[in-house]
Amino acid sequence: MARTRYASDPGLIARMGATMFLLGLVFVGFGVGLSLLILYGGHLYSSYHNGGVSSGGGAVSDSAIIVLAVVIGVGSALASYWWSDKIALRTSRARLVGPNDSQQAAKLHGIIDRICAMADMPKPRVAIAPTQMPNAFATGRNSKTAVVCATEGILQRLDNDELEGVLAHEMSHVAHKDVAVMTIASFLGIIAALMVRFAFYSELFGGRGRNNNQAALLIIPIMLLSIVTYVVSFLLIRLLSRYRELAADRSGALLTGQPSKLASALVKVTGDMARIPTKDLRQQEALNTFYFTPALRPGDNHLGAIFSTHPSLEKRLAQLEKIQRQLGRQ
Repeated sequence: MARTRYASDPGLIARMGATMFLLGLVFVGFGVGLSLLILYGGHLYSSYHNGGVSSGGGAVSDSAIIVLAVVIGVGSALASYWWSDKIALRTSRARLVGPNDSQQAAKLHGIIDRICAMADMPKPRVAIAPTQMPNAFATGRNSKTAVVCATEGILQRLDNDELEGVLAHEMSHVAHKDVAVMTIASFLGIIAALMVRFAFYSELFGGRGRNNNQAALLIIPIMLLSIVTYVVSFLLIRLLSRYRELAADRSGALLTGQPSKLASALVKVTGDMARIPTKDLRQQEALNTFYFTPALRPGDNHLGAIFSTHPSLEKRLAQLEKIQRQLGRQ
């Protein structure tokens, strides 16, 4: 938790901690499983080699490709963590703006200045994305590299109080270092996804020069281990993402003292999103994890909610209504 005036939620923090703990258990299980399979592959290699069957490297090749997957996974995670701001700005085609660049830029800077004063935190860089899709995001590995971006669509649709609620939500992600949290959480899923891909495209499974029987004995368990690990870690990461969004809603609403304005912004943005052409939303889908509300949702059914990066609108509004009642009794 960063040292700002953003409020924390012990219940949400406990649930996020439990999710991270489960991800850690999955990571340990994945590592142990791969180690056992490598040892098993080495035993097979020795058996075939001693029996006079050429196996083309066996466990040595397995270990080398697994190490390669880990190296690539670490590199991807570090790139995502180190350059998250540049990646998000380039993907959204956003431009950094100063307070004197335009009327919209002056409005945006003024609101962010107020939030920084209320939260007692450094001011991030400010950007505007040239799209009519009403949305906003914040990213950056720390307060020095943070950037808060609003789309032209959201600047045109929301009043100042509503926009303040949205931006307070986004700056909560910066204060709580959510980029670092989600990057660490995503690391295992990246490794598992690479292992699944290698199962299809590399010589790890049945490459030329390897005995087909030996390859067949390894392909099924390693494939299953990688797929199960990827699916479980993916679902846990999505669950963690939904918790982070609820935490940002709560922190932002308590900071501004106007949860009803954040709720109003959510209703407006979600309603207007439905009127944006689907092809335009698909162009922005890569930024779903960053956005205030997802450009495209997996679906409104229970299964779609499990795969969503954000909580349902109903759940977010219910939490904000509860906060409004609590503030009213103070």
